[in-house]
Amino acid sequence: MKRSRFLSCAWGVALACSSWPTQGGESGKSPPLPSPFQKLLPLHARLGQPAPGDWLAEHPEPGQTYWQYVRSNPVRPDRKRRTIYVQPLGEFTGAQRKVVGLTCEYLHHYFNLPVRMRDPLPLTLIPASARRTHPAWKVDQILSTYVLEGVLAPRLPADAVAYLAFTPADLWPGEGWNFVFGQASLSERVGVWSFYRFGDPDASEAAFKLCLLRTLKLATHETGHMFSMAHCTLFECNMGASNHLEEADRRPSWLCPQCLAKLCWATSADPREHFQRLAAFAKAQGFAKEQAFYEKSLAMMGEK
Repeated sequence: MKRSRFLSCAWGVALACSSWPTQGGESGKSPPLPSPFQKLLPLHARLGQPAPGDWLAEHPEPGQTYWQYVRSNPVRPDRKRRTIYVQPLGEFTGAQRKVVGLTCEYLHHYFNLPVRMRDPLPLTLIPASARRTHPAWKVDQILSTYVLEGVLAPRLPADAVAYLAFTPADLWPGEGWNFVFGQASLSERVGVWSFYRFGDPDASEAAFKLCLLRTLKLATHETGHMFSMAHCTLFECNMGASNHLEEADRRPSWLCPQCLAKLCWATSADPREHFQRLAAFAKAQGFAKEQAFYEKSLAMMGEK
């Protein structure tokens, strides 16, 4: 059976590495997680055994601790590169444009960085050699690797820490794959994601909210990869990989303590302010479950 899953790679370099460097002192043990993030551990469920067809059932990965991340020289904002750019690619309906706009707002709150939306680019930029009609489903698809290399890389702004294409078109990453939700480079600061499989946001208010939530989770997941964050294998976490839509829906919008510590270190963000911003956004969009979790996390962290 051909594969259909999230793909996040550095253009041919596998995301997961089986030989992470040993961290810590002579004992080989990593130092403990910074104390503010340890307070959050009781709120987070450990990953159980993957079900057949889930990502980790098909692709076992070693994961990445906070200290492994810090010592890996990850991509992170600096004085020159600290803006996230969002690049619409293709034609969008009114509801789809609203999803993109809210996603830009959410990315700003999530990563504590400026976010700018660029003028849309047409799908006519994608040549015939980077298109196909799926042989079984008869769905028109565009090649995600071409978007990364042929569309985004030549247009990468000098001050971009991440440059993300967002398209309503279905994506596939190459031979042997049915489709991919999104793809990002761990080192080149470019990524692409699609909401083709996230439902029709124009159909109803409920459909809009579901499409928006799925999009927010995917956008932040892929942007996390562009900050060199590997898939999370410890907790139910936004950086957990997904092999299919049902698994993606099980993933939360929030980060586990390990991955949140990575994000806050990389972006110099205050975790309490992170939770405050996301709780306010969730409240404005009617995401009660997410709002409650962020508020509980804020309470667990206590005063500075």
